[in-house]
Amino acid sequence: MIALRALAAVFVLAAAPAQAQVQTWQPQPRPGASAYDPDRYPADQHHYEMDRLRAQANQREAFARQVETETRLSRLRLETARPPEPLQPAPSRALRSPGEEQVLRLSSGERRRATAVGVGQIDAWLDRSGQR
Repeated sequence: MIALRALAAVFVLAAAPAQAQVQTWQPQPRPGASAYDPDRYPADQHHYEMDRLRAQANQREAFARQVETETRLSRLRLETARPPEPLQPAPSRALRSPGEEQVLRLSSGERRRATAVGVGQIDAWLDRSGQR
């Protein structure tokens, strides 16, 4: 029991200086001095400035959206006022005489044969180089 009382006394004596260390001194303004201190409210000033800038950015964004909408409406009005383009008929295939058709068929056959000969020479050369 005595040990418990001694322990309680130690806690009371140790707590008093700790509480005194926690308290801070707050200066009081002198009588007649201005109550406004420019360094006292920097966080509030920053907060107000950020709110002002945010409102200004929102205002600019709203104005940009309004201009974009007006531009889109003007463009739609111009497109609807424009007369439609006339329909162009598809170009018809040129008609050739039977003689011209035969000449074209023969010339295309000759081109195919010439291409096959050239490709055959390349194939023969590739096959030759593979046999080495």
